[in-house]
Amino acid sequence: MNRSGNRGWPVPSNEFLSVMSELLTNYCPEHIQNRMNMPETLVVKRVVLADDHPLFRSAVASLLRSSDQFSFDIVASIRTGNECLQAVRRHNPDLLILDLNMPGMDGFEVLEALDGRWSEMKVLVLTAYDDCKLAKKAFKLGADGYVLKSSEPGEILQAVESILQGQTVFGEGVALVEAASAQRVRARSQARARWQDPFLRKQLLTKRELEVLRLISQAMSTKEIAQKLFISDQTVSVHRKNIMRKLGVSNTAGLLKAAYENCLI
Repeated sequence: MNRSGNRGWPVPSNEFLSVMSELLTNYCPEHIQNRMNMPETLVVKRVVLADDHPLFRSAVASLLRSSDQFSFDIVASIRTGNECLQAVRRHNPDLLILDLNMPGMDGFEVLEALDGRWSEMKVLVLTAYDDCKLAKKAFKLGADGYVLKSSEPGEILQAVESILQGQTVFGEGVALVEAASAQRVRARSQARARWQDPFLRKQLLTKRELEVLRLISQAMSTKEIAQKLFISDQTVSVHRKNIMRKLGVSNTAGLLKAAYENCLI
């Protein structure tokens, strides 16, 4: 675990830091003074910002203040998934801007926990992950938009405003459908990156495989796991082999070591 509290997440790239710098420079309070005397009354929207980078949260908050469509009240700015759930329950916001890769509960686990119970709240996933499978999963769990952190500031602001107007937003740079040739070129490098990133590695295991892995870590035998999950011994063995294959290990000791190192259990 590094000093920021993350569990081995990638260090922010230069592109990421450049975007934050642009946000803070071009959308700072001084930049939006000309909006202060607008005659119309803007609708106030309550916002929860959930991201483990304080600088990025500050940049997004400054960006939101530049909107000429809404007046944004940042009711909570937090860094973990657990804090995010508490903030949503406490403040009942109009908008949740949610990172996927956070300490504790990740963004997907937050969406699953919300389970549509805040039906009036809009959710924008703002992430560094350009992966169509992750985007589809986010929408399936109730997100209203999926935008990359590397997007232009204006695109991020437009996505927020569009979502609040009832639209579904899929940001530029996240390709749902890729050309077959481009997909083949990227396949190997993407696969390697997945194994190096604990968050993506976790997404490659199915829910059942994660259950089996958790029970293996509790020193349960194949037969005990089968009885616990109401499946056959053979099915447990198949899951075990698939987990080992995905994690690149060949025995139970290696399996448990990889699971703990990558925070899968």
